[in-house]
Amino acid sequence: MAPRKKCPICGTKQWHKSSTTGLVTCSEGHVLQNYINESGEADDMGIHTMQKRTLKSSRKKKDKSSKADPKLYHGERARFHYYQCLQLLLRKQIAALMALWNLPLEFETICRDLWALHLNLIPNPPPAEPLHHSQEQDGCQREPDEVGSRHRSSPEPMNEGITTPRENAAPASNASSSSSSDEEGLAPEIAVLLQENSEMSSSDEGPSDDEGRPRNKGHTQTKNPFVSRADRPENTIAILVLACWTIRLPVIYMDFISVIESHSLPYLDHVRFLPSSLTRHLTKHAVQALSPHYAPRTLSLHRLSSRLANRMYGTFDILIPELNATPVLWRVVQQCFSGTPTLYLLTKRLGCVLSLTLSLHHSLLVPSVSSKRGDTERQRHDNVPPEVALAATTLIVLKLVYGLDGKKRLPRQADDAACTLPDVNEFLATVKEASHGEACVNSHRFNSRVTMSVGDLDGATLDEYLDFCQKVLVGPHSDEHRILDNYFPLTNGIAEVTPTGDIDDRQIRRLSLTKENDEDFGILEPGESYTIYHSRDILGNVSPELELLMERTARWAGVDIDFLGGVVEGYERRLMRWWNAERRQAPGG
Repeated sequence: MAPRKKCPICGTKQWHKSSTTGLVTCSEGHVLQNYINESGEADDMGIHTMQKRTLKSSRKKKDKSSKADPKLYHGERARFHYYQCLQLLLRKQIAALMALWNLPLEFETICRDLWALHLNLIPNPPPAEPLHHSQEQDGCQREPDEVGSRHRSSPEPMNEGITTPRENAAPASNASSSSSSDEEGLAPEIAVLLQENSEMSSSDEGPSDDEGRPRNKGHTQTKNPFVSRADRPENTIAILVLACWTIRLPVIYMDFISVIESHSLPYLDHVRFLPSSLTRHLTKHAVQALSPHYAPRTLSLHRLSSRLANRMYGTFDILIPELNATPVLWRVVQQCFSGTPTLYLLTKRLGCVLSLTLSLHHSLLVPSVSSKRGDTERQRHDNVPPEVALAATTLIVLKLVYGLDGKKRLPRQADDAACTLPDVNEFLATVKEASHGEACVNSHRFNSRVTMSVGDLDGATLDEYLDFCQKVLVGPHSDEHRILDNYFPLTNGIAEVTPTGDIDDRQIRRLSLTKENDEDFGILEPGESYTIYHSRDILGNVSPELELLMERTARWAGVDIDFLGGVVEGYERRLMRWWNAERRQAPGG
């Protein structure tokens, strides 16, 4: 542009340059003289032209340093390591349960096989051990044949009795010589696939634990994104339940919950007692998943066990036997209601009429010759724990005999079964006394569901509570390293032996039998004017007698009283349908 000076003719300072001619004119059209328009483009450069070249710096750019802890595992490696910790927890649970209940050695073998099947049934099975990570641990690079053979072998000597997560891809039948020879022939191809899988998993590793796992957009995210429902520690308890059912052990779900709450069975916050060589590689999500703060509930355990048994039967044709109902029914009658053999026989007879489901899943039912089509259809809709079904049947028997609706009932014939049962008033008084004396029926007395004040405990119970706190907070120790004895020694020997947490047996007293009604015919008979309470009626109230029995039963079975009421109502309506069908089929009905 021209300099900002006045036009010598008109004196204006407004100049314009023409893009075509290159002349500079003012606003009045006067041409600026002595203005040179030069072009900076050159077609040919001489030999004396100066050129600049860029010099490369010898300094290396600083790599972005990652703030992630190199000791923590992420991605597929973290999931494999998580299952190693979970498997170690299962081994400790098996050893503890065998010592507590004096189980045979075959119990460990059954648990090992069930665990291997469970790993095969997981929707997202645990991966094999990463190849690069295993080579880093060995400290040398191996040939493909050696790598393939090493991946087919067991990684750690501590897992001698239990299948490791990477062994779940091969069935147990592949242990024969013919299958092993086929695997040796395919070793190079397997090694290449393992190499590619390791590279993909290592490239996907990041600070988040769930980056290597596929996300299901159809379901909501759980509280812990690291594990799914099939990866939780509750599944190890389900394995123990199926193993106990396999050897026909008469156990209920509250037996497992009780030993978990007493910390006799490793489960609650057990990551503190794992070896440091395992815990140092766990992220916060893995630690949270391995540290449940509460014992699983009865319905949750039954749901997991039922689903696992159903999938085992549908995939591998493995049938879990039914519950050993005879001892369990006697436990229901004796522990819940302080019952008699007569009550046991009546409950057993009514259970046959109701066609109770005593298997973990309706698909595991074996139809008998005498079973009807309607019985099978009814059993298909039963998905309650078997001990809850037996307890609900016992409640129906007591309602048939005593009424439990505020109205008195007495038998009029000497051969009536009600004459062999205790008097209703003494029976209810015994149950009420037992409920007040045993606030923790069928469970540990120091569990989280029992409200207890330390100031109300006596000396022996307080010593037992201190031992329980040491067991929970510090962990198991030998007798020569007891913290209470070292820091708080007892010199007077007040409490030498403390109870183990089991409920003391109550003093059994003799109850009078129900009297026969020979005079007053206005009193109802047993089974007459039966009352069915609607479980969904939130504004309705049950009688105090029935509420007392239902509260004790629900506490014994570990379920909610509303759930128990729903089960009782369903069985009562089934009994009414059976009774109406029998009356229609009777001659003259």
